[in-house]
Amino acid sequence: MADETQQQQPQSENTVDPLILKAALQRLRSEQNLVLAVLAGGAAALLGACVWAAITFATSFQIGWMAVGVGFLVGYAVRTFGKGIDKSFAVVGAVWSLAGCAVGNLLSVIGVISKQQNVPFFDILEKLNPEIVASLMQATFNPMDLLFYGIAVYEGYRFSFRPISQADLMKIG
Repeated sequence: MADETQQQQPQSENTVDPLILKAALQRLRSEQNLVLAVLAGGAAALLGACVWAAITFATSFQIGWMAVGVGFLVGYAVRTFGKGIDKSFAVVGAVWSLAGCAVGNLLSVIGVISKQQNVPFFDILEKLNPEIVASLMQATFNPMDLLFYGIAVYEGYRFSFRPISQADLMKIG
């Protein structure tokens, strides 16, 4: 008798049939493109880093919130081009966000040095090696950087997922 009662109760509007959900998720996964997500995330990280450095160069002021912008830009690019719903896309967004922040910070420091020493930016950039990069990053590190980098990584992670709408779940085929 209890089985009949359960079968007679209509599903609520918010309940999705498990078979429909499985089919919809399978379709959405077939649209994912991790390679494109990695490429778009890398391009967005580089673009964000360059914009960060250009603003720092123009204003002679290092703005930590630029890191947040880099995280958002990377996450949006990964989501838009990768169309990912799996965790791997979020990891791509987080990693590229951190890389974009580090490069943005480095390029900003080079811009400041270039301006102060009246040496062309690209002359300094040409002479970089891992030892110089490490010492520049260490010398200019500020504990507040961790906060902004953390927010950027979180945004890169969070915004890299493709949102799944009710309409997505209902499209099968």
